[in-house]
Amino acid sequence: MKRLLDLLLAGTVLLLLSPLLLATALAVAAESGFPVLFRQVRVGRDGRTFGMYKFRSMVKDAAAIGPFNTSANDPRITRVGRFIRRTSLDELPQLLNVLRGDMSLVGPRPDVPLQRSLYGDADWALRCSVRPGITGLAQVVLRSEGTEDQRRELDLRYVREHDLWLDLRILFMTVGRLTGRGAN
Repeated sequence: MKRLLDLLLAGTVLLLLSPLLLATALAVAAESGFPVLFRQVRVGRDGRTFGMYKFRSMVKDAAAIGPFNTSANDPRITRVGRFIRRTSLDELPQLLNVLRGDMSLVGPRPDVPLQRSLYGDADWALRCSVRPGITGLAQVVLRSEGTEDQRRELDLRYVREHDLWLDLRILFMTVGRLTGRGAN
């Protein structure tokens, strides 16, 4: 049932937002050229890696000229990039990952392979037992304010407790956050 919901919603949202996706791609290209998408290796279900897509929000080759993580005032983030990050438009290409089966709409955010070291074996196996999501419990509860430990605990809580109703609640909370209507 969850996979069917993922396919229906992701396909519908891609169709409805296609003008916005095109405008975002054109804005990225106009400011800093091509490519407009950024692909990063992430860990998915059963520990398999996949390429996760985002609109590029930083200068080209940003990884070669700065640290792995970014800060609020990172000079590598472009003007358009700041806007698409603040509005979460940079995440929309992940709908393609949902259609491909790499991700779900709801689940723990996919980790980069280096984050494996942050987990014990049992917790890592638990985390990798579900598809990662575009949004999840940690995103709606903490947004970007939480610590790494708080996010990890909420991700593991989601995996232990997930069901269709929790997924629907997280989706509604996500829409509320994105539209400014709050998360509750």
